[in-house]
Amino acid sequence: MLKAPVVLAGAMAAGLALTPTPRASAELARWSPDRAHRWHRAQGWLVGANFIPANAINQLEMFQPGTFDPRRIDSELRMAKHIGFNTVRVFLHDLLWVQDRAGFQRRLARFVDIAAHHGIKPLFVLFDSCWDPHPRLGKQRDPVPGVHNSGWVQSPGAEHLGDPRYRRVMRDYVVGVLSQFRHDKRVLGWDLWNEPDNPSDVYKAVERKDKIERVAELLPQVFGWARSVDPVQPLTSGVWDGVWGDPARRNEINRIQLDLSDVISFHSYADPKGFEDRLAELTPMNRPMLCTEYMARTLGSTVETILPIMKGRNIGAYTWGFVAGKTQTFLPWDSWERPVMDPPLWFHDLFNGDGTPYRAGEINVIRELTGRNRPS
Repeated sequence: MLKAPVVLAGAMAAGLALTPTPRASAELARWSPDRAHRWHRAQGWLVGANFIPANAINQLEMFQPGTFDPRRIDSELRMAKHIGFNTVRVFLHDLLWVQDRAGFQRRLARFVDIAAHHGIKPLFVLFDSCWDPHPRLGKQRDPVPGVHNSGWVQSPGAEHLGDPRYRRVMRDYVVGVLSQFRHDKRVLGWDLWNEPDNPSDVYKAVERKDKIERVAELLPQVFGWARSVDPVQPLTSGVWDGVWGDPARRNEINRIQLDLSDVISFHSYADPKGFEDRLAELTPMNRPMLCTEYMARTLGSTVETILPIMKGRNIGAYTWGFVAGKTQTFLPWDSWERPVMDPPLWFHDLFNGDGTPYRAGEINVIRELTGRNRPS
């Protein structure tokens, strides 16, 4: 099993020698609303899912050399194309860069090739504050029976979040990955940090006590590193909690996200009224919007009720989950406290592992809204 500290030492020693030299971030600025809207119009309506193949439990298992599965990815993305999806949101991890940057970039390029073959543009997520704060390279643990997302890991991990030496590795990772695709229009965009201020209450006992403070320091730097590459794709980081509409009441993380994103992204698992209320907070900002997480059936957030709202307003839409698998996100969030083996209603995910729809009616709605029901 690969030992992260040994690899990390080598990565730090290498420094930035293998990373393209970025432009000074001071030379570059956040996209204007006009540029953001021009980009958005060129995409058409963006609709898809948060994507991880059913045989991977987390970001590491999806992209590590021993478990990267192009055949499975191709099969599942073919299903996505069949129902009219044109984009997927895909999580990466800094340890993949530490482990083997050249190999990781080859696998990432392969993923983009496969997605492009199916007319699907990935929105890549670089960092993530959700779930287990202690990621490890190598073989990932098996799913915990009856528990939602039992193997998902944060990026960066708690031990690196406050380490000033590791910031060079993080910068190297951001600049290296974005530079690889900075002119590639097959890539939709860059979601720089998922739910950066999520406290991950499930792991409260092993979370850093200063997590929010460290993330608040890092997030503007991450935007600066990404901006220095000057990619043709927009940068974003999605708000998910707190007050969004009133600048005087926003928390620091929300302020950073909304002030620095080229396009506004957000998460909402609310019912239609709650969803409309969130849109009312964001619409006055006059930027394109992507809802990068929605659909929690037991909370009233469903394909039938929420997706038509987004189609009508040309808001990018990403349901959580696609094919049910090792992440077990068809189980509810509270299965962490009370494991559930066979829920009466799935929480997330659209397809069974064998490729059949969980609910045929949902897939019919998606196909109708994306035009896949119309004859060629």
